[in-house]
Amino acid sequence: MRVVILGAGYAGVTLARRLESTLPPSVDLVVVDESDTHLVKHEVHRVIRRPSVADAIRVPLSELFDRAAVRTDHVTDVDRDERRVHLASGDVVAYDYAAVCLGSTTADYGIPGVAEHGLPLTSVDDALAIREAFFDALGTDSTDGGGKPIHVVVGGAGLSGVQTAGELAALAREEGVDAEVTLLEQLDDVAPNFPPNFREAVRDELQSRGVSISTGTTVERATADAVETDRGRFDADVFVWTGGIRGTDAMAGDRPIVRKGLRLDTHTFVVGDAARAVDADGEPVPASASAALREARTVAANIARLVDYESANGDDFDPRLDPYRFEVPGWIVTIGEGTVAQLGPEVVTGAAAKAMKTAVGAGHLGSVGAVRDAVELVEAELRA
Repeated sequence: MRVVILGAGYAGVTLARRLESTLPPSVDLVVVDESDTHLVKHEVHRVIRRPSVADAIRVPLSELFDRAAVRTDHVTDVDRDERRVHLASGDVVAYDYAAVCLGSTTADYGIPGVAEHGLPLTSVDDALAIREAFFDALGTDSTDGGGKPIHVVVGGAGLSGVQTAGELAALAREEGVDAEVTLLEQLDDVAPNFPPNFREAVRDELQSRGVSISTGTTVERATADAVETDRGRFDADVFVWTGGIRGTDAMAGDRPIVRKGLRLDTHTFVVGDAARAVDADGEPVPASASAALREARTVAANIARLVDYESANGDDFDPRLDPYRFEVPGWIVTIGEGTVAQLGPEVVTGAAAKAMKTAVGAGHLGSVGAVRDAVELVEAELRA
């Protein structure tokens, strides 16, 4: 019997490590990812201002697993009817049970010029490209800004966009650069999918860090030097697009709906951003690292239960699977040197919030056995 996990992000790594300790030794466990490292993605924005952080937030997959076989390859298609995964190398991996943990990609929604001119932020390379574009806009790669004012536009005020705008504003201050950083959002507020008091605190922190905010603003077109919206034109020497997500090509660009069992069919689960999950209470689950980690724990228990049942040649009713309920204690977002955290109904800022953010990132690394990287991340956060 073979269990295949597609993707080694938060969901994939958590799921694989749990299954390593619960699946019988006779079951093959395979992890497929196009990278040979696990990325602590909620910290990738830090690389824009602190390139050295990249070393702490990328962990070789070879260090994370004890028994899982790792295949470094790109997933091109998941044939659920045949239970076969097609890879870019031409290889095919058959499975008895699979968990699709491929995450998502940036969606441009067909807006003219966004794909061509908008820089995404999904990887370390993306963060470095944003940093390079910032310095290229100055006309120099030195720390001397040369007195040239630049305009930076970030499209999309979800948590990724908020953190990106905060980092770029902080980078401008550190470099002594005259830069106007503007955050655009189509909906009526920043962090629109989060509670009102959290949204208000995030807006206040952005403004205190020198980020201009334009909500209720729809991007209509992007060019090499501007972003055109329904509320006017914004000059853009640097344009970063974090305005939405879609499914990967392996999922035909789709993020299918999965409900309380988090599975597409009897043998295939989808975990994390790769799906639009609806929990056991009928509530939509936001795309987030916190949700992905908790979904992975539920799916690990359910796959182990199904494998045990099939290994025992079960011919009775299928085993009852655990339902997934979205229960996350709070939210944390960094905005340059500042941090906003919500724990329960309380919103916290300042040193306490920053300590919570550091603990979350280091805690994840520690949970997957990357203790050295956890220490490095703490040190990097304290220097930020």
